[in-house]
Amino acid sequence: MAPAYSEKVLDHFRNPRNVGELKDPDGVGVEGNPVCGDLMEIHIKVEDDRITDIRFKTFGCGSAIATSSMVTELAKGKTLDEALEITRQTVADELDGLPEQKMHCSNLAADALHRAIEDYRRKQAGDSTDT
Repeated sequence: MAPAYSEKVLDHFRNPRNVGELKDPDGVGVEGNPVCGDLMEIHIKVEDDRITDIRFKTFGCGSAIATSSMVTELAKGKTLDEALEITRQTVADELDGLPEQKMHCSNLAADALHRAIEDYRRKQAGDSTDT
């Protein structure tokens, strides 16, 4: 039996927001699951400690695409610390739930976002020591 998806999941799958990649991103996060084969890449632009633009590329199931889309919507405009508070449960809740066997997809989306922020901060720390 196929898992039941909420209307929000179906909407973000059929009409994903913020698809693609950014030219010269300030941070990039990649997360994958070797068991299911899902792979997510999130690019962020940051100004004044705030995510001003965000894009994603995802190879995976409909839930992976929907959660990636939702993560970008949740993170855009937030400060980096606010964006780090986005968890897999936050994503699932915003999508009005995910089938239990698809929860790992939302985990990947949140993790890819966190990795992009970590990448940005690592680059910033490196830049400040180079000057």
